[in-house]
Amino acid sequence: MTDMCEFVFRTMSVEERFRIVRSIGREELWNLLSKKAHPICYDGFEPSGRMHIAQGIMKTINVNKLTSAGCKVKIWIADCFAQLNDKMDGDLDKIQTVGRYLIEVWKAAGMNLDGGQVEFLWSSEEIISRAPEYWPIVMDIVRRNKLSRITRCCQIMGRKEQDQLTGGQIFYPCMQCADIFFLKADICQLGMDQRKVNVLAREYCDDIKRKNKPIILSHHMLPGLLQGQEKMAKSNPNSAIFMEDEEAVVNSKIQNTYCPPNFVDGNPCLEYIKTYTSFEELSADYLKGDLHPADLRPALAKAINRILQPVRHHFKTDENAKALFERVKFAVEQLKEKLMHYLFLLQGFEATKRSNVSHSPSLLINYKEKRSLSMENPPSK
Repeated sequence: MTDMCEFVFRTMSVEERFRIVRSIGREELWNLLSKKAHPICYDGFEPSGRMHIAQGIMKTINVNKLTSAGCKVKIWIADCFAQLNDKMDGDLDKIQTVGRYLIEVWKAAGMNLDGGQVEFLWSSEEIISRAPEYWPIVMDIVRRNKLSRITRCCQIMGRKEQDQLTGGQIFYPCMQCADIFFLKADICQLGMDQRKVNVLAREYCDDIKRKNKPIILSHHMLPGLLQGQEKMAKSNPNSAIFMEDEEAVVNSKIQNTYCPPNFVDGNPCLEYIKTYTSFEELSADYLKGDLHPADLRPALAKAINRILQPVRHHFKTDENAKALFERVKFAVEQLKEKLMHYLFLLQGFEATKRSNVSHSPSLLINYKEKRSLSMENPPSK
């Protein structure tokens, strides 16, 4: 596989390499590809639970495109960033377990990891071991930017500008901006939701009079399964297809996916198909009514199941992958249980405010009963 990829790359013209890499993002590539045979691409992720197809399949497709064009891809496992953003309850051990699980998913999904063109780097290890190199970049970015400019980047963490941000969440965009220079990245290959911090990196280049700015390739993001969801989110299991979902689960989710007849814009079924095939003729047929949702949904479910089958097989037959998945599922269920606890207490508090009486003992007993019934013994490590 490695020898074949190297042969294909060596026989490609600059035009062919430009077309492949540009197909997942935007422009400003010609000069870079004509001067540098193996440009460095930065990609990253925050380990925070199970992986859905928007992250699992799209990243696999995009990374394989980049490596086929001769790029070296550095995938930044942002474990300390997830801790700053309070993911997995800020528990670094759980976060790193999720990180190892996600790598297993990409391996099973077909990400080309042969030949050393893809490198996984743990942010906690790299930042600690190379602290004198990392922190001066972060501090310089902090020093040169107003608080309002930094908070405009909070979308990268799944937050809003009007949210009450912690000190760590304010520092987070400055650190992510620094990652680009710390990793010596030529290209930032991330989703559209990360674009603002990539623009901050380019602005920083203007501030320090750096000529070679990182090139932004903001790839297409798959929407959720439900109406009006611009981005697939794991927080609502009904709006996402997870990489280990069984065939029957995928079929059921696709059957209930928002898919209005004769309507292309905002139709998630068509968005998913666009990822894998030519879209113009398909969308024209759908607009005319020649293609109906009753035909589209089963075909889409079949295609997704075919892609996910190697992942399912890996997590059923590989003992290490299976154990990681069980630990991730248990950690996610713990977080859901904690959220239920908070919601219950909030409901009790609101009821108390309205009635101006103390919490009802019966309510608290009822909650404790529910909690004891829902708790499970953790899986062995």
